[in-house]
Amino acid sequence: MKIGLNGNVVEAHEAVISVYDHGFLYGMGLFETFRTYNGRPYLLERHRSRLKAGCAELGIPFVLSIGELETWIDKLLQENGLEDGYVRLTVSAGEGALGLPTGDYTQPNVVLLVKELPSTNEEAVRTGKELRLLRTERNTPEGSVRFKSLHYMNNMIAKRELLGLSGDHVMPASPGAEGLMLTREGWLSEGIVSNLFFITGGIIRTPSVATGILPGITRQRVLELAAEAGYGVEEGSYHWEELASADEIWMTNSIQELVPVTLLTRYDSDTRLVISGGVAGPATMKLLALYRSDTLK
Repeated sequence: MKIGLNGNVVEAHEAVISVYDHGFLYGMGLFETFRTYNGRPYLLERHRSRLKAGCAELGIPFVLSIGELETWIDKLLQENGLEDGYVRLTVSAGEGALGLPTGDYTQPNVVLLVKELPSTNEEAVRTGKELRLLRTERNTPEGSVRFKSLHYMNNMIAKRELLGLSGDHVMPASPGAEGLMLTREGWLSEGIVSNLFFITGGIIRTPSVATGILPGITRQRVLELAAEAGYGVEEGSYHWEELASADEIWMTNSIQELVPVTLLTRYDSDTRLVISGGVAGPATMKLLALYRSDTLK
């Protein structure tokens, strides 16, 4: 397997980063995950802009242009025999003294990883997935807006709970299920690796960025596509009870696109709530089709 390191392509076992890199020592770094369609990274400009803005706030320089990124991604896909792939772009702060930094960083490490995309089963898409309300709360953002940061422990703890590995004797969710976290105040926030959408009263609703969620790139594009298609859209603060009475629910991320939710469960109850008759709802499927069409433009 080959990976990208600081603009080059090398064998994975040859890639070396110092143990003094502050990404390793303190989680100082950010990453983006996205995918390609017909060899082209989708919404790369938005991913780059979010990454660059976050790095600037952390005092980490990030100077790669869109053209440089496209060329690097294309080369790495070819070197790994992939026409399309799951892409992760990571910027780590770089080497520094032991202890908290006293100034900006100057030599970050930029790592590019690719792997094969998960297979798509259209029947499974229509059947939808389970969404499990977790005991694990969403932590507060690192700054004014949540970063997609290397400090991912909150998500990892949530994932362990979802898999039944947290030692609390709660049964694991079904295979492929996503976990949902609430804020400390009890508001709906987001999934472990996804943003949340639901429909009630004909309005598409999603938790506001003010709740501390990651401002997802796919989330924003789906909001735009929904508005263009004539749907009413709303960002706000919502409770579990509102989600439980929804007509349709779906999750979004850059790799899985729109994922219909047809079953709601809770860590503290045996209740199983079937959503939209156990199949993906019409608005969900229409927006998924619009999203996929948009990726090909």
